[in-house]
Amino acid sequence: MKQIFFIAGTDTDAGKTHIACQLLRAAQQRGLRTLSLKPLAAGAENTVEGLRNSDALMLQQASTLQLPYADINPFCFAEAIAPHIAAEKNGARLSAKEIAQRVHQVLNTVDFDYALIEGAGGWRVPLNETETLADVVKLLNLPVILVVGMKLGCLNHALLTAEAIKTDGVALHSWVANDFGKPMPYWAENIAALEQKIPAPRIAL
Repeated sequence: MKQIFFIAGTDTDAGKTHIACQLLRAAQQRGLRTLSLKPLAAGAENTVEGLRNSDALMLQQASTLQLPYADINPFCFAEAIAPHIAAEKNGARLSAKEIAQRVHQVLNTVDFDYALIEGAGGWRVPLNETETLADVVKLLNLPVILVVGMKLGCLNHALLTAEAIKTDGVALHSWVANDFGKPMPYWAENIAALEQKIPAPRIAL
């Protein structure tokens, strides 16, 4: 049975891509065929092949199934700013339906066992005047793995995000604590607080 999850973060730079790559490698070690998509990204280098987002490239490299970059990151903007602003500056308008359709096209045409769809920024990043990234997840109907960037303020960010996911009617499958390579002060106490209050199990990587 195919496993597909949406990777959300408590905020920008929570470590979504780092954790997604770890999950992909763990799935590969189990013999699974993996792929990962980052349908929306703002912040990219202009190369001879076009705009390339570093997170999308990392996900591409960590996947066992090598897809064209345009399938992995169909909506890409150069400036590292809020996606809806980046789109407006480029004469475009983001749509939750269009983003979800592009994801479905890949998932419905590629033979895989394990797939991760990585978000951009936090849960309620605006796409336009009325929609947020959460609307894409609702259309995709995917369970969420929440990446918590373990730093001062993470308790509030994590609990608000978990609450928003529940409010939006999306399943919170699990969460991961990203230590950024160096555990924060009172790591155990912060983990204990989150384990008590987040209504989903923690994945230990």
